[in-house]
Amino acid sequence: MKRPEAGEEQAYRKITETLRRFFRREKGVTAADLTAATALPLATVRELLPRAADEYSGRLQVTESGEILYSFPRGLKSRYRGFRAVSARACEKAAVCLAAFFSWLFKIWIMVMLIGYFALFMLIALASLVLSTVVVRSSGSGGRSGRNGGGFFAGSVFNLIIRLWFYSELARPYDYRRSGRLDGRASRPGRTEAPRPLHRRIFAFVFGEEDPNRGWASREKKAILAYLQSHSGIIALPEFMALTGLSPDRAEEEILAFCGEFGGMPEASPGGTVIYRFGEILKGSEEAAPRAGTRGGEIMAPVKRLRIFSENTKNMNGWFTAVNGINLLFGSYFLYNAAAGPVSAGAGLERNSYVYALVTSFLGHTGPDPSLAVVLGLGVIPVVFSVLFWLIPALRFYALKKENGAIRLENFRKEAFSLIWEKPAGIREQDMTGKAAECSPENLAAARDRVIKDMGAYSMPDVTAGNGTVYDFTGLKTEKEILEECRAGVKNEGPGKTVFDSDA
Repeated sequence: MKRPEAGEEQAYRKITETLRRFFRREKGVTAADLTAATALPLATVRELLPRAADEYSGRLQVTESGEILYSFPRGLKSRYRGFRAVSARACEKAAVCLAAFFSWLFKIWIMVMLIGYFALFMLIALASLVLSTVVVRSSGSGGRSGRNGGGFFAGSVFNLIIRLWFYSELARPYDYRRSGRLDGRASRPGRTEAPRPLHRRIFAFVFGEEDPNRGWASREKKAILAYLQSHSGIIALPEFMALTGLSPDRAEEEILAFCGEFGGMPEASPGGTVIYRFGEILKGSEEAAPRAGTRGGEIMAPVKRLRIFSENTKNMNGWFTAVNGINLLFGSYFLYNAAAGPVSAGAGLERNSYVYALVTSFLGHTGPDPSLAVVLGLGVIPVVFSVLFWLIPALRFYALKKENGAIRLENFRKEAFSLIWEKPAGIREQDMTGKAAECSPENLAAARDRVIKDMGAYSMPDVTAGNGTVYDFTGLKTEKEILEECRAGVKNEGPGKTVFDSDA
């Protein structure tokens, strides 16, 4: 007899090759079928089949005898291997790296443009004001027209800049302890960190704050593992739906991936219900094993936090907008006068273009033709930047609104699925309230209807019409009873007593 191949990867490859050669995509196979076709141990096949079902988007069915059938209606196209999967992951990583690089460049550009151009335009306005005053005094009778021309423009703009600069929150000191706010956030007892520097506040206005749900996949997995450890290592699909907010189809795909990652195995209970058993999870020490996940019998699903536009005060963001508006005003001014054609300093007083004439006259001493430098350096670049400085936060505002809507809906689904699972009988749509801000979708009625349909796709309810529609998920009630029997038969003895110590 030929010796069986050793190694999990070799066994897994043999299983997938056998599935490709011998079984049609619509035909279901059992662990016994694959054992006979591959000559692998039955325990090995049962352990690796959930991994194959995850990678190739398999489907699970339970027969009358309680056997689990695995079928692959989408064919054996890997979700993780092959040119398409590898190229998709490579493109995703490249996109993340490029986004980080261009974000870094844009942050530098922001500081140079917003603060640098603001200071430059302030100096131009100051120089124009001083020189226009000298010209007005020496012009005699022409003084009135001068005051109505470039001098008035320069004086008005400079006065506005002075007000913005010296009376805004950007320059004057601010007592954060007295205001009760620190860094735009409510101060807490014992909090002593200093307010954020100016450049970080500007970046927060443009790009937003750090995602509070960063690393969510890991946090969600920890919550599910904690739930398993507090429930004898056994979970049913409705519980997984309540912990993740996924529909039955998506939840089935994800729980198979979870099985492949953490050593779980689907099996049919005596009552015909598919349960997922994670025996290895129960071998943790009693001190280290988390026992979170429940509170008074309720499912404690992790809840995503809503994202905020920025932690800056509204007043602070308003000043950023105003400073950017000054840059846009100056840039538009230079573009407009450049389009009107060349002008001398004397004519500039009559045409209300004294600042433009002064700048072009000054730059004329440094080069042959200053018009291109004025158009690009003082016109096009600040105008383009100012538009982007307003456009990016505006687009981000609407994107955050959409993202928060998805977060609210996901949290609401978790809450509603948990409610149905905890009390399968006598469910009314009014019971699904979504009171918390993180769990209140915009269209509550549509969200309730979707939750009922999704849970009904897994277990058809009995519907009673009358004074409000009542849903009785009798199948879920039976499934809960079967689950309790399965969990009652599990003895969690932990890792056991120590029989060897390396330090002994």
